[in-house]
Amino acid sequence: MIGSYCLCLDVGEETMAEVGALGTLVFSPGRYIYVGSALNGIEPRVRRHLRTNSGRPSSIHWHIDYLLRAPGIAVEAVYTQAADERTECDVASAISRRGDPIRGFGCSDCRCESHLFRVDSFDFLSEIGLNHHPLSGFGVISEHIK
Repeated sequence: MIGSYCLCLDVGEETMAEVGALGTLVFSPGRYIYVGSALNGIEPRVRRHLRTNSGRPSSIHWHIDYLLRAPGIAVEAVYTQAADERTECDVASAISRRGDPIRGFGCSDCRCESHLFRVDSFDFLSEIGLNHHPLSGFGVISEHIK
């Protein structure tokens, strides 16, 4: 499957992370949604993110890699939207109506304000056309993953 995906994250306690050119960012406890695209395959991209979150060595390519490596960050769920073209900015725009943007995060290659949002819940993702996928379907097991 190709298209866009959302990583639903839980930040258990205030967390500081050095995020490339964005510098040191402080993430308050709560729920966050990261929006990405994977036109070469959602499954391998999500598996890579889950491995990064579980502490397995991986090179840093994206802002999300820095956050996933930080202690106390857990991936709670994954939602996807199949598409033959980049739709992540449309998904990010829809999520921005329900969450607070982390300015500049994950959007260095587009004009969006952010691709990471602090939200109250993840429930609305189905309402905006995304499909929930169990983490077990990605074949990565970790104590960091809920």
